[in-house]
Formats: sequence, C-alpha cells, structure tokens
Amino acid sequence: MNNRSTPIYGQITGWGAYVPEKVLTNHDFPPELETSDEWIFQRTGIRARRIAAPDETTCTLSLHASRAALTQAGVQAAELDLIIVATSTPDHHTPPVSSQLQHSLGATDVPAFVIVTGCTGFVYALSTAYQFIHSGAYRTILVVGVELLSRFVDWTDRSMCVLFGDAAGAVVIQATERACGLRSFVLGSDGSQSEQIMMHGGGSAHPFSQEVLDNRQQYVQMNGREVFKFATRIVGPACEQAAAKAGLTLADIDWIIPHQANLRIIQAAAKTMDFPLERFVVNIEHYANTSAASIPLALTENLANGRILPTDRLLLVAFGAGLTWGAAVVEMSPR
Repeated sequence: MNNRSTPIYGQITGWGAYVPEKVLTNHDFPPELETSDEWIFQRTGIRARRIAAPDETTCTLSLHASRAALTQAGVQAAELDLIIVATSTPDHHTPPVSSQLQHSLGATDVPAFVIVTGCTGFVYALSTAYQFIHSGAYRTILVVGVELLSRFVDWTDRSMCVLFGDAAGAVVIQATERACGLRSFVLGSDGSQSEQIMMHGGGSAHPFSQEVLDNRQQYVQMNGREVFKFATRIVGPACEQAAAKAGLTLADIDWIIPHQANLRIIQAAAKTMDFPLERFVVNIEHYANTSAASIPLALTENLANGRILPTDRLLLVAFGAGLTWGAAVVEMSPR
C-alpha cells in the first residue's frame, strides 16, 4: 500500500487499437432486411462497421490492441502488474478472457480479471486501474476494452444488427509522481432499467435450451427508444459532475470522448451542455457501436492522427447495459 507522502498518479503511457479487416457498409445489408444507407445514417450516424473474421475471437482482438499499447509504452508483457479487460462478449463464460489474454501476451503469473458493465466497461475499468495505482499496490497496468458483438446480434433484426461492430482498444497506465492521469471519475448504475439492454438466454436464469434458441434469446436485445432517452438525460450531468470533482468546468476541457452509440445522442448532449460539437471526438460513422471498445478506439485513433495532443485534457463519458454510466477527466500529461 502507499504510505508515502508524495501522491502517486497514473499516466497513460501507451495506447493501441485494433479493428478487423472486413468492412460491412450500410449498402451491404441484404434486401430482405428492408433497410438502406439513408435510413441507417439518418437515425444513427453510422455508414460502416468492422466484422471479425471467422478465426478471430475476443482474445485475439484484445491481443492486437494490447501489443500495440505495450509497444507504445515501451513495456514488456512480463513487466505488467495487472490486466483488466472490459467486455460483455467473452470467448467463453469461463475461463475469463482476461486470463486467455494474459497467457497469450506471455505475462506469466500476472493477475487478470474482467469487468462486465456493457458499453460503460472501459470507464469502469480505467477507474478501477487507477485505484490500484494510487494505493501503491501496482505500478504498471494494462486496461483493455473489447467487443465482438457481431456474434451476439440477430442479423435478421434490422433494429439491432445495423448498430454494432467489432473492435478492441487498450491503454497502459504507469505510476508516476507527475500530476496527470485520471483526475476524477463518476460512476453510476440504475438496475431498475436492466431489461432495456439484455441477453435473456444463456445465463443461470435461462440456460441454453431449445426454447431459448426458438425465441432467439441468445442474442442481445435492446429497447432503443428508452436507452436513447436515458443516454440523453445522463451524459450532460455525468460530464459536469466529473469536471466539478476535478475542480474544473466544461470550459477547461479540450475534448470530450463519448461512447459511440448514436450520433444523435452526441448531438443532443452537445446542445444540452452548450459544448461545441466539434470538440466531441466522433468516429461512429466508420466503426458503429463497438461498446466497451469505442472510447479507447477513438482515443487511439485521434492520438495517432495528431488531433488529440498528449497535453490535452480529456473527458470520457459512457453509458450502457445495467443501465450504467461513467465519466472521467483524464490529463494525458502534466499541464
């Protein structure tokens, strides 16, 4: 534990992302789905998504992103103290995909676990990792957000299959005495709305059976209208609370990186918060909703292209199954 008088911070020193090679555009959906590029784009802001190859898994997606983040940080897998994976689409119910990733990386005996809070997973995982850093328990942590949703959506359901894509993103957090990293976070959950995003079959309540398959309950189901109402209501207050906990206002934030669920949600949040839409990082058009991977994917992509600078102050915000939400203020480097 940390008994030192000097505060320990956690700096993001490495980042990486991976998306599958296959691109599925709105034009590629079959006629029997009765949809179109115009219909999808107007309602969601999505034009394309990436779909994992048959030989790709949640673990392999994670592995690509993790190796990129470790390389960026100049850290060997054996130097890690902890691995946290945020996902709702693991390869198996058990073993946890975090242990599969730990082995695949060659991070011998490094502890690893999974956080399952839907699309909010990366913010929950990031906040958890920082607590291990701040306490002095660990000094180098890998945090991964990954989803392989293409195998968990019903491809005959127009309302669902057009929304999601596959991806992975990862960051390496290392202990430092420099004042940077996670400056505040806000997490929340409202289980009274848990059925708004739900996979009814396959768990202990409804184990796999012929009835589950006949009712197509093995797929994720969502009440899009209610989730939209929840998201537009929660994003603004969560951002303002996170900023206030860091002793800041929204005017002090350089970029907001939101969960990429629906462009209309982001536009509504910008209007409610009176925050310029051009200072929201948005890439949903090219990748669709990649759930727990969406924020680290957007972060990595925009650090790589130079749009986000290492000195920028970021506000990450997400919402998802549970229903859960989370927001965090992150300073990549000391101001």
